[in-house]
Amino acid sequence: MAMIQCPECSNEVSDQAMTCSKCGIQLRKPTRSFFGKLIKFLFIAFNVVMALWLFSYFGSVGDSYSGSASDAEAVGTAIGGSLGTGILLFLWAVGDLILGLFVLFTRPK
Repeated sequence: MAMIQCPECSNEVSDQAMTCSKCGIQLRKPTRSFFGKLIKFLFIAFNVVMALWLFSYFGSVGDSYSGSASDAEAVGTAIGGSLGTGILLFLWAVGDLILGLFVLFTRPK
């Protein structure tokens, strides 16, 4: 373990130290571990996939709604579209909550 000088107060500190023990200036920036980077990537990818899934679902519901022949089919399509949207948003929220907690707990200290 080598000793370096603090650029702010010229105190000798370890090269492994994140901050100076005397003045508190940050010497090194903490980085995420490989697992932390993987979890953060999964969080971002999950949000992108869910957004694409939701927009493509809206498109398919709109296509089926415009092609309905009777009022009963239109009402059924509207109810089904509302339920499907609610389920997708619920899955998105639960997935974001779980992955968000993993991102929070794997952040650099």
